[in-house]
Amino acid sequence: MPTLNWIGKEAVINHHRQVPYHLLRSDNSLSCGDPESGNLLVEGDNLLALKALLPYYAGQVKCIYIDPPYNTGNEKWKYNDNVNSPEIRKWLGRVVGAEAEDLSRHDKWLCMMYPRLSILKHFLQDDGVIIVHIDEHEIGNLFLLLDDIYGRNNFLGYIVWDKGNPKGDAQGVAFQHETVLCYALKKDRFLNTNKLLRPKLNADKILKKAAQLYDKLGKKSIPDDIINIKKKYNLPYSFDEYETEWTLEKINNEFQAWMKQQSEFSGGEKMYKYIDSNGYVYRLVSMAWPNKKKAPDEYFLPIKHPTTNQNCPVPNRGWRFPPDTIKELLDKNEIIFGKDHTTQPQRIYFLKDNMEENLPSILKYAGSDDDFFRNIYINFENPKPYLFSKYLLNCFTRKGDLILDSFAGSGTTGHAVLDINKKDGGNRRFILIEMDQDVCRNVAAQRLKKAIQGYEMNGKKNLSVEGLGGGFRYCKLDKPLFDETGKIGETVRFGDLASHIFFTETGKPIPKRVNGASPFLGTANGTGYYLLFNGILGDKTPDGGNVLTGKVLMNLPKHNGPKVIFGEGCRLGEARLRREHVIFKQLPYEIKVS
Repeated sequence: MPTLNWIGKEAVINHHRQVPYHLLRSDNSLSCGDPESGNLLVEGDNLLALKALLPYYAGQVKCIYIDPPYNTGNEKWKYNDNVNSPEIRKWLGRVVGAEAEDLSRHDKWLCMMYPRLSILKHFLQDDGVIIVHIDEHEIGNLFLLLDDIYGRNNFLGYIVWDKGNPKGDAQGVAFQHETVLCYALKKDRFLNTNKLLRPKLNADKILKKAAQLYDKLGKKSIPDDIINIKKKYNLPYSFDEYETEWTLEKINNEFQAWMKQQSEFSGGEKMYKYIDSNGYVYRLVSMAWPNKKKAPDEYFLPIKHPTTNQNCPVPNRGWRFPPDTIKELLDKNEIIFGKDHTTQPQRIYFLKDNMEENLPSILKYAGSDDDFFRNIYINFENPKPYLFSKYLLNCFTRKGDLILDSFAGSGTTGHAVLDINKKDGGNRRFILIEMDQDVCRNVAAQRLKKAIQGYEMNGKKNLSVEGLGGGFRYCKLDKPLFDETGKIGETVRFGDLASHIFFTETGKPIPKRVNGASPFLGTANGTGYYLLFNGILGDKTPDGGNVLTGKVLMNLPKHNGPKVIFGEGCRLGEARLRREHVIFKQLPYEIKVS
């Protein structure tokens, strides 16, 4: 398999593992709505923020949805999209060293992206997926990066987003599309629990038209085409003599003529061109075995025509369904026959039962959020349209899923999640991370606030837009969990350290957030974990409650199995520890700090 190499790769390939853990602090003054919604907006460098979030959310994210810098070379853009911002230059100088002086624009982008894509992988649950927007500047490099980190065997495909307008400043081919790459953490697990389907775009329109026509059944009226001609030419005649009764056949003729006129309908949608006696829209599908290999013998049993009682022609490779399924379809009147037995019967597919279709590789959307931003008085260049993001997230997520966007920008992903939840009653949650303080506070936070609470269009109260509900906590990166000497920071609370210890020991988030009421953190693989810190057992003296003694051990919450106990000291001998199945680890020296 092709591999990708660049200046600085060796320096960054394991950098995400060396990044220190930081604390996160909630800022209630910048938060909005329901604080228990589970949504987070985090201000800070996304690599540091991801490391800070890892002990709480590792293995819990269903969908990572990111729109990283495209590396266009446009330094006038707010994000310095050639990856030459002061923050990135400082980071590269620290991580890559003197070699960073020789980095090309593409080397810098690769050095920036590799550790971030690597750490993101640890957030995904087994059936999780990562979705990445990109354009022509780094599409080749991104393919190889994702292949290297997630594996080509986990590639789900890519979507071409046709934006409908070719770039006017092109010096070669004028690109009018961007690309969306999709990789699963474990492709087999993803496909076992997810079907990449989208709603048939015009299904509701088809059903509405069919209902309007079916409502005419048995009634008399002048045909629509004659009425349209009368209106077009303002004819003074009544045309009453053309009044006719609407039969099912006439309704179908009218419906099929209307379908032919719908140029925006897909070929699959236009196949739903029939209305049955109950008013249901359907299409006909061949009942022939679809594979080249011959079907089993039972798939060749004849089907009798209901009128002639003669056998209908059996397809060359057999029927599509076994006899039991065919009988079930016959009982449900979902097989339609020709006038006699000389024609092969066909299967009926009702549109109401097939409102979704496979997600295609080409999606066209040329809309923007410009009007929305004008109405909420926020100036932000080139925001990703949230309706397009909403469309994708609808295909890749379900109710209750957690979505992570570590290049949040204007907060498009959060807005899309709120809207989806409003429409389907779901409780999806989002985590957004934005490095630029001004963008995070004055764009993303304010945009989400308006989406949650509602807003007035053009400042007019009579044109207000209803809020979507929900809420988010605004968080900031705080001090590292450990100082440069490896000591636990003075501001570290019991819950912070407990979450860190449990995660670094087990590789899993702590089962339940702890508040310092108990030294017991939880179990993993049959082992119980305990933390003696900050006088957890009630004694606030310097050593009180932080030292493992015989009395302390007897009073610990019970666990029937091996125990790992962290504390500042231990007064029990090795024999006693072995007898009690205890492994003691001293604070802070035996804590993994990165």
